[in-house]
Amino acid sequence: MALVKFIFITILVLWLIRMLIRLILPMLFNNLASKMQSQATGQQQQRRQKPEGSISIDYMPPKPDQSKTDKLGDFVDYEEVK
Repeated sequence: MALVKFIFITILVLWLIRMLIRLILPMLFNNLASKMQSQATGQQQQRRQKPEGSISIDYMPPKPDQSKTDKLGDFVDYEEVK
């Protein structure tokens, strides 16, 4: 008798979990989809703020100092003799 009771309770619990999952998961996916959609529209609005054809430079490397080339020494052109 205890085995039948255990099997009945197990089936009942699994059935309840299955029903809860069917109710909860669609709500979670809808919430996730709406968040992703709002992020995508936010990114599109940021892109539209710049006029078309404009160029923005995020990073400019520092220009090398001309004084560093003076420290390298004298360079002499040479011809190779065979």
